[in-house]
Amino acid sequence: MKHTVIAALLAGSAMMSGAAMAEGDAAAGEIVYRQCLMCHTTGEGQPNRIGPNLYGLFGSTAGTKEGFIYSPPMMNSGIVWDEETLAGYLASPATYIPGNRMPATGVAAEPDLSNLIAYLKEATAPAE
Repeated sequence: MKHTVIAALLAGSAMMSGAAMAEGDAAAGEIVYRQCLMCHTTGEGQPNRIGPNLYGLFGSTAGTKEGFIYSPPMMNSGIVWDEETLAGYLASPATYIPGNRMPATGVAAEPDLSNLIAYLKEATAPAE
């Protein structure tokens, strides 16, 4: 019983954090993204830079984008990018995937993190 209650609380908290992230302001996130521009592009067909192009990011598996050489920890992470995994990674890349090569310290402060994720969700989405 005790474990069921704990599991329910954790699941509820994860849903709340996911819902909160979905409510980020993409326009404000575009401003936060400016610190990422030196290393990443977001549009289809745009080149990789120091970091990979992020087009099609959501739902993709970390370390698998063709044409970019990833660190072994990133390639072996098995992470599928969604709001929750991106929040963990972007808040502290070195902690979330130890040994990865992203030199950024992260964006842990709210609402910047939620806004950045909202922007990335729009900017990297394949056209329908």
